[in-house]
Amino acid sequence: WVQEEAPDILCLQETKCGGPAVPPEVRGLPGLPHQFWASAEGRPGYSGVGLLARDAPLNVTYGIGDAELDPEGRVVTAEFPSLFVVCAYVPNAGRGLVRLEPRVRWDSAFLEYLRGLDARKPLVLCGDLNVAHEEQDLCHPKANRNNAGFTPQERQGFSRLLAAGFVDSFRHLYPDTPGAFTFWTYLGGARARNVGWRLDYFVLSQRLVEGLCDSKIRNTVMGSDHCPITLYLAV
Repeated sequence: WVQEEAPDILCLQETKCGGPAVPPEVRGLPGLPHQFWASAEGRPGYSGVGLLARDAPLNVTYGIGDAELDPEGRVVTAEFPSLFVVCAYVPNAGRGLVRLEPRVRWDSAFLEYLRGLDARKPLVLCGDLNVAHEEQDLCHPKANRNNAGFTPQERQGFSRLLAAGFVDSFRHLYPDTPGAFTFWTYLGGARARNVGWRLDYFVLSQRLVEGLCDSKIRNTVMGSDHCPITLYLAV
């Protein structure tokens, strides 16, 4: 699928492996020779992200500059001539919301990080942001109001991101499209019934919107409990 899609940049989340453990078929993906991997320190099989690019970035950084949050290996940022690309796997608040407080701290610190980048040049944020922002972004909003990914605190965190000058590319183009989900639990045949959540996003700096061509959810692509999303952007 990646070869057919032929992206200029490929962002991967929840890789669960460090650079040396990346499978050779990923290392050898045609057209994506520049690869950058982050993984959780001392926690094999946990978290992790990767950013693969056709062209070499000007600079690559890992984390968001927070000593408490960065060891989980959740962010890779690549700087290109006209923009930053941020690949992120946002923490889950956990069953029973046991990690809601650290998640709220993450949202605040991550927003400040993105603001700092945006002050230098525009950015694209790609990732599993582990939040369904609006009721239309999950199948059963009423039943999930107190569950991870749809708490008021997490939704407010995403609203603050948008209020800071960033744009949810999919909803900008498709404000009222129902049933547009990117994640389905493996339980109960949820995917076949489209009982899902929209947790994966391309978020843009406001000044990139004029170059936004499309933001697609590839919900027929199998292989994970998430599906890929694709951004078409003229830069």
